[in-house]
Amino acid sequence: MGSQGLPLSGMGAYVTGGGSGIGMACARAFLRDGASVTIVGRSPEKLDAAVESLSGDVAEGAHLGWRSVDVVDEDAVRSSVGAAAEPEGGLHLAVAAAGVGTLAPVIATPLSEWRKVLDTNLTGAFLTLKHAGAAIARSGGGAMCAISSIAGLRTHRHGGAYAVSKAGLDMLVRTTADELGQAGVRVSSVCPGLVDTEISAGLFATDAVLDDYLEQMPVRRTGVVDDVAAAVRYLCGPESGWVTGVSLSVDGGQHLRRGPDWTPIARALYGDDVVEGRHTP
Repeated sequence: MGSQGLPLSGMGAYVTGGGSGIGMACARAFLRDGASVTIVGRSPEKLDAAVESLSGDVAEGAHLGWRSVDVVDEDAVRSSVGAAAEPEGGLHLAVAAAGVGTLAPVIATPLSEWRKVLDTNLTGAFLTLKHAGAAIARSGGGAMCAISSIAGLRTHRHGGAYAVSKAGLDMLVRTTADELGQAGVRVSSVCPGLVDTEISAGLFATDAVLDDYLEQMPVRRTGVVDDVAAAVRYLCGPESGWVTGVSLSVDGGQHLRRGPDWTPIARALYGDDVVEGRHTP
């Protein structure tokens, strides 16, 4: 159908991590409401497959494209943001969805793994918000959303690096929202609970961990990517024009209770002595 009259018609959107999972679901939500979307990620093959999957959701007159980008490469992020702005003559929406996970006790986390998680989840989001935020301001305003996690709000035993990266991301979002509001740029984050994605496959495969999650959810089911994409679409769309700087929990209510205990997985990976703090590998 034509994009004219759709709520995001005439808007350009930039989505990191758009080749799969939550990022791809966000791209689909934007496309269905008339936006032109550029998805970015590291794997050309995955991005090409995503474009094929998303092609049926592109409104008439809108555009869908991809760029192979490592989100910790500032020059690549800057260049791809510029390319995303071209189809609609400006950039209006951005989603920072690129991320990696890790599971390890703090005393067993290699420095290289710590840096990888913080670089991708926090520095990558910083570069996305930095360059997309400036581009959106030049276009007259719009909105950005980062994919955070309940791990940034509640402790996740044996998920230290990941949790720290998401807690930092939420503060980055609030700071950016405070600074860019005067330029007409709104910035928020969504904090998913356990969602069925590639990054969480190991959690779903461990019955004790999955049961522990469900026991902490007033709405007793795990999430799907469309649950998160719907929240992102709201926070980026005109319906939330007076909303900025929020971290919206999309977790079946788990934030009301406690975070999960990943000990069964950590014990299988690292052994009793490491998990119980008696030995550093």
